[in-house]
Amino acid sequence: MTTAHHITRKAVQVAIDDLCAKKVHFGKSEIEALLNIYKTITKNQDRMDRLKFRDVLHNSFDMTDDILMDRVFRAFDRDNDGYISMTEWVEGLSIFLRGTNEEKIRYAFTVYDLNGDGYISREEMFQMLKTSIIKQPSEEDPDEGIKDLVEIALRKMDKDHDSRLSFQDFHDSVLADPLLLECFGQCLPDHKRKMAFESTFKKTNNFY
Repeated sequence: MTTAHHITRKAVQVAIDDLCAKKVHFGKSEIEALLNIYKTITKNQDRMDRLKFRDVLHNSFDMTDDILMDRVFRAFDRDNDGYISMTEWVEGLSIFLRGTNEEKIRYAFTVYDLNGDGYISREEMFQMLKTSIIKQPSEEDPDEGIKDLVEIALRKMDKDHDSRLSFQDFHDSVLADPLLLECFGQCLPDHKRKMAFESTFKKTNNFY
């Protein structure tokens, strides 16, 4: 396991140059501000762990679902080393805050594909819906209601009728009905939280 290092000015400049070359959806000054936020969160260390990232999702974007927060972390952690680097932080936020439709569809599918096998299975749908739906006290067996929702989702989205959702199934369904993008739970910020976070890094380089 690699150890954390203090972030140097040179490392920041390398990250900025790399991110500008990748054409993320931020200008140079916004990238600099986001990297300052990163440095504040990590106390100037060059990697962000899962707990610190979950704090950001919870405090800034009001996300509470443990399963989905873990999957959002994995979507940001592109090299799967268990930490979010400076470039992964900005690249992830580029899609999270300002992604194109195609980017957001790809991202949401990655989040919902819990085991990373390229499909959203019945079991994965059930697991996500069970944690995202509030149980009503009057319900004797809420699992039955959730199973019904899974079947409804499959009837609507499973274009090739193989009882699971491929990326193409999900992609085509969301293009036809954009409300299906977050059908298995919140994985993107709502407009109010998104604008609040953006105003933070647009106005100031300090955070928290």
